Amino acid sequence: MPASFYQPLYFIFVTILTISIVNKYSSFKTRMRPRYLSYQGESFLLAIFLIFFIGLRPINGRYFIDMASYNNEYYIAYFGARFWFDWDTENLLFDNLKIWMASQRIDIEYFFFIIALIYFFFMYWASKKLFPRDTLLAFLVYLGAFSTFSYGTNGIKAGAAASFYLVALAYYFENKKILVALFLFLSYGFHHSMLAPIVALICAHYYKKPKSYLYGWIFCLIMAALHITFFMRLFSGYTDEHGAGYLQTVTSNVARNVSGFRIDFITYSAIPLFYGYYCITRKKFASKAYVFLWCTYTLTNCVFLLCTYGSYINRIAYLSWLMIPYILLYPCVNIPWSKSQELTTKYVVYCHLCFTLFMFFIYY
Repeated sequence: MPASFYQPLYFIFVTILTISIVNKYSSFKTRMRPRYLSYQGESFLLAIFLIFFIGLRPINGRYFIDMASYNNEYYIAYFGARFWFDWDTENLLFDNLKIWMASQRIDIEYFFFIIALIYFFFMYWASKKLFPRDTLLAFLVYLGAFSTFSYGTNGIKAGAAASFYLVALAYYFENKKILVALFLFLSYGFHHSMLAPIVALICAHYYKKPKSYLYGWIFCLIMAALHITFFMRLFSGYTDEHGAGYLQTVTSNVARNVSGFRIDFITYSAIPLFYGYYCITRKKFASKAYVFLWCTYTLTNCVFLLCTYGSYINRIAYLSWLMIPYILLYPCVNIPWSKSQELTTKYVVYCHLCFTLFMFFIYY
């Protein structure tokens, strides 16, 4: 299938399934939902379908930009020397997996398939663990998120790392510390930038006062509006050479669409932040899990604001955006805070999906 077909077919498919499952929520009463609407088996089959659909996509540098560079790197190792585990590489697990598969003369199509398997299977697994009564809806909401398709076909290294991170969050809610540590290690091993959300997770574990996080976010927003780049230089000293290059390159040196004070990026980040804060403070949610998730998201998004004048800021923003679908959906289905819960769920899910469709088919 031509590479140009993948994105529209993906969104058409996700949209049809989302409308179907949301209509189911309108036809059943809340008390019947645990029995009728988890659809865990269907969610697993959907994950398998996406693994094959995305994992076997053609190698095309026009529509899947990073695939071209991965292809070049892969075949350098493919025809290179015998594999030795490299402890000094930027992304310990991802880079060594890539080099090992190439050194074994395994075609690159299998490498992309493995990464797609990691990305969609663990995304499904996190949805299943976090939303056991609403697995299919949670999975579809995540598939319809603004960044999901892009990081499944383009920024695949960060995408796979994000899926591992989501599973770590799910096991955190179950208080399984060893599994949390394992999946955080896998996440960081696939992409070193995951250090920011990992540190945010640790901070949110020990300090859970939403008002303090909100004030901190507003402070970071003011710093960004005043074009203060001190924190970019500070953070660049704690990352590797590649990450430091992003943070030390200011707006004037890169394309405007990937850096600078992006009102659209900030607005997209602020909506789940204030929505979650409203649910916690005004609706008096008693869920410690949601407070933890919201605090982790907010602190990670602060990093994006402080680094907003670096190059390719969308990649830094994704470190917090990967949590947005769960931030939006969790109050709708896990905590019965309104008699119109099903109607609220419908509005949240449709607005979230419509934003993504608007961005891809109209704005871009």
